[in-house]
Amino acid sequence: MKKLIKEMFLNYNIELNDIQISQFETYFNFLVEENQKYNLTAITSPEDVVLKHFIDSVLPYKDISINASVVDIGTGAGFPGLPLKILRPDIKLTLVDSLQKRINFLNQLLILLNIKDVETVHARAEDFIKIKREKFDVAVSRAVAAIPTLSEYLIPFVKIGGKIFMYKGINLGAKPEKIINFLLKEIESERKILILTKIKTTDKIYPRNKNLPKLKPIL
Repeated sequence: MKKLIKEMFLNYNIELNDIQISQFETYFNFLVEENQKYNLTAITSPEDVVLKHFIDSVLPYKDISINASVVDIGTGAGFPGLPLKILRPDIKLTLVDSLQKRINFLNQLLILLNIKDVETVHARAEDFIKIKREKFDVAVSRAVAAIPTLSEYLIPFVKIGGKIFMYKGINLGAKPEKIINFLLKEIESERKILILTKIKTTDKIYPRNKNLPKLKPIL
């Protein structure tokens, strides 16, 4: 497994050290072992987990500033935040999910990985924003949602000048900075990551409650 991880990352010009390789191996083993209990992912083969979860999560790692505070909203099994933290141990990471069982999984995983400066939070984005509005340098998410919906959830968490990464305008006070295009070579799948920069304070009515960002998107 270590060899597979090392070689697959090298295909994307990412050279892991021995500690990172071991951490990704531990991540994979624990994810597969606990998957039935927590219903974390339908992807379980070694190659697919490394490519579609680990590598996909870290593709924009160079666009995060040194020592940035990063919040991952709807993190699930820790993607993309935790792979980014393994590759970039300097960042301060907060993992947020609305299901306690996923937070339980992440807490156990963090002990196994021996990773510091990671906080796990059991909360909905609409509730967590009440205490963490505009507190983070970066917000990320791989949640399955349209860009307008995801924007409404992520942008309020970020400081002015901070960045939002959406693994897939915006009338909430952010402008597109760039779109990163990647080709996941092994499966010939094109991947786009939209990076936004926050340019003004977000109105406190956002994100709206009662699932309105999804039911009635503002864009």
